[in-house]
Order: sequence, then structure tokens, then C-alpha cells
Amino acid sequence: MANASVIKLNDGNLMPQLGLGVWQASNEEVLTAISSALDVGYRAIDTAAAYHNEEGVGQALKNSHVPREDLFITTKLWNSDHLQPAQALQASLEKLQLDYIDLWLMHWPVPAKGHYIEAWKSMIDLQQQGLVKSIGVCNFNIDHLQHIIDETGVHPVINQIELHPLFQQRALHAWNATHQIQTESWSPLARAGEGIFEQKIIRHLADKYGKSPAQIIIRWHLDNGLVVIPKSVTPSRIAENFNVWDFRLEKEELAEMAKLDCGKRIGPDPDKFGA
Repeated sequence: MANASVIKLNDGNLMPQLGLGVWQASNEEVLTAISSALDVGYRAIDTAAAYHNEEGVGQALKNSHVPREDLFITTKLWNSDHLQPAQALQASLEKLQLDYIDLWLMHWPVPAKGHYIEAWKSMIDLQQQGLVKSIGVCNFNIDHLQHIIDETGVHPVINQIELHPLFQQRALHAWNATHQIQTESWSPLARAGEGIFEQKIIRHLADKYGKSPAQIIIRWHLDNGLVVIPKSVTPSRIAENFNVWDFRLEKEELAEMAKLDCGKRIGPDPDKFGA
């Protein structure tokens, strides 16, 4: 990870700014994907209980020769486990074959159920027990974040949210930053069919820098200070996605990319999901 960037979280722990996401990858697929990623230089892997591939991730890590202390493993507490986080964490640890999790995230607030504050309090307790190094959340809007901070005084280290050039979430990103919460992008390349790779400015920058449209978008995330976890199970693409450390976008180019924001959410609404 000599050429990669590292982010310092609000609890003092360090996190790679670029990691591999394994959403929608099978246990078999993640074995090859993670092996390829670690060979290239990735050290951060992002999974979740709801992805049903923690076993595969665990086996891939066990097969690896990379020391545990050099790895940064993220998994997530699923919505149905808000009232039993300790059991859920133990299940994740067993599947991952790990003694601790580097970053544990609450996957969704599910405000209609009203248990996310209790879940957050339990996550704080489990962190204090040493089973988790850092704790954070996913898909939290400002009101959800404010509630858990008001109730506990503990700020999440991360808020992992849908974020890509077509849905830049600038207000939420700014609020996170003001409260020392790192923003992490899921679905950072949007999805096939959204036309993001065909955008004129992205094509222009790809030609200018001799990079793929995906590499331009990943660099856009990095240059905006975001943690980013592009998903792939294809070794060549995994390597390509990591090959973004030899250039930076200029201020004017970032300003042009900012104009792509059209508020196009492709995932669920956090206020309604899981109700």
C-alpha cells in the first residue's frame, strides 16, 4: 500500500482511503477477488452480514499471507439485529475467522422501527470490549446522526452513503465533515445503464490522463476526500480500479465534475428502507 492514501478517523485509527467492496459477490467469487486485490495492494475489504459472503471473505483472509495488522476489515450490523448486536457481531467474527473487526457499521437506521439508538449504544459497548476497533453507520441522514450523537455523545467515525457524480450529497457530506465524521461512498461508480461513463467531462478527462472512465470517477472520490470502495470480482478491473495514484484532478476539473450532480439516487431512501 506504499502508493495508497490513508485517512485518520475521529477515534485516531487509520483507514485506507480506497478499498474493495464485495456486495453481491458470492463466497466463491470473493475468494478470487480478495486474493487479486491483496496482490495488487488493497488492504481494506468491505463486506456485511447481509451480503452473505462473510465466510468467503474469512477464508480469503485466512489464505492470504498479508499480516492481520495490515488489513482493514469492515462488516455491518443488519436491520433485524438492532436489538441483538452482540450476537450479530459474534456471528460475523466467527464467519470472518477474526478476533476483532476494524470497522463495524450499522447498515441502515430503519427509523420506522425506532431501535437504531439502542443499537448504537450496544455498538459502543462492544467497541469498549475490544471486539471492534472503530464504529460507524451507513445510510444515516442528518437527523439520524444528530439523534445518536445527542443520546450518547459518541460520533460515528464513518457515514457510508450512496455517493457518485450523479448523486453527490454535498449537504450531507459537509455536515459529516463539520462533525468529524468521514464520508464513505457506496455505489461510487453508479450502476450500468445510468450513463455515467458516457458523460462528456468524464470522457474528456479519461482521454487527457490516459485512464478509464472508472479510474477518473474513483480519483474524483479520492480528491474530494471521500473513502471509496468500488466493487468488482474481475481481477483486471480490480487492478485497474487501484491504479489511480499517479495523477490528481485539477480544481477546475473537479468543479466541472460537480456539475454532473442531478440528485439521481439509485438505492433506497434511508427514511423509508426497512420499514
